[in-house]
Amino acid sequence: MRDVMAQFATGVVLLSVGGEHVHGMTANAFTSVSLRPPQVLCCVSHTAVMHAAITAAGLFGVSVMGADQADLARYFADKSRPLGAAQFEGVSWRAGEHSGAPLLAGALAWLECEIVQSYDGGDHSIIVGSVLAAGRGPDHPGLLFFDGGFQPAPRRAG
Repeated sequence: MRDVMAQFATGVVLLSVGGEHVHGMTANAFTSVSLRPPQVLCCVSHTAVMHAAITAAGLFGVSVMGADQADLARYFADKSRPLGAAQFEGVSWRAGEHSGAPLLAGALAWLECEIVQSYDGGDHSIIVGSVLAAGRGPDHPGLLFFDGGFQPAPRRAG
């Protein structure tokens, strides 16, 4: 299944939680659900540190990563990185006004969300978040995950 799904290009985000459960995780299982009301979803493995953090906090942040943030995407995907607040040392970020979640400086866009529903999805939870705030960052190429690696998204012609 992993090999087959590697052929589906996805965007890359940093999911983050602030407060006493501070944690960040690179993810590509993220999408918009609804415009009215504004909702998004992310899928988090039951065994991931993020699973306990996000469900305990009830709030989370999303930083949509640009092509120039591939090193950060690799860092937050590395299970050997420090946990807690230490993983954000040396990383440029700001705390979300509504969630307290770390939001990456230079991200193409960001969202702050409150969990409204969670569903069992096999070895993952499908977490639906109501968008509390959102914004756009710089107009740079996006970051894609395809065929097991990160690469810049092609720019729109014209």
